[in-house]
Amino acid sequence: MKRLTTLLLLLPLVSVSCKKSDDSSQEKSSDSTAVNVEAPAPGTIPPTVPTPPPTPPATPDPNASVDPQPPAPVSTLPALALSFGSSIKYLSGFEDADILKYNRAVAVVKKVVGTEAFRSAVLNHTYGGVKTFVQNNGLTNAQIYQTILDAAERLTPARNNTMDVGVKLYFENSSIVGYTSTSISYINVNTKFFDTYTVNSVAGNLFHEWLHKVGYGHDSAATARRPYSVPYAVGYMIGKIGQKFL
Repeated sequence: MKRLTTLLLLLPLVSVSCKKSDDSSQEKSSDSTAVNVEAPAPGTIPPTVPTPPPTPPATPDPNASVDPQPPAPVSTLPALALSFGSSIKYLSGFEDADILKYNRAVAVVKKVVGTEAFRSAVLNHTYGGVKTFVQNNGLTNAQIYQTILDAAERLTPARNNTMDVGVKLYFENSSIVGYTSTSISYINVNTKFFDTYTVNSVAGNLFHEWLHKVGYGHDSAATARRPYSVPYAVGYMIGKIGQKFL
């Protein structure tokens, strides 16, 4: 009787335990159905996916046409045009702003001399339909171009490829932009014009006056031929070409 009573007491516990086990089995079965992963059979090797071989690089067609690269431009300017230098002495009348402006003008001069445009303008300058300058000292255009590059001033005749000149500023209420003479090594620049001139115009005036130092002259009066003289014509070239360097 006691054994029967004990069995009856244990029976509910076994039933509860089985119920939890069934619920757990149902949750696991539900998860397995969602994932749908089949494990390989024991002792079998899963199939491998073959890796495609790498694609070899394309071989250029030797018969295909290739556009040639344009050659880099080669300068045909004389070395002296590219190395043209300056030695400017500011003697009197300059303030800091004046020196800065004149330095910029000097830089423009050197850049212009180092261009093909300047060489072409000098070599092809004409007067009366002929390639020549007025008051050219008996020199051809090519020879005048060479004297510019040599830069041998009459008072300092060494061919040093350098524009050597002193500068003085002054004021005069006149139409004279500047002046110099063959007996002095400097030029005089009227601030009436210097103060309002653009940098390239200052550069043109500087070169005009410096060419007097090299030995070229022009009519003192405003004659019809004066613009074709070396100082006027070449000074104008410096100013015009110099616009691109402002």
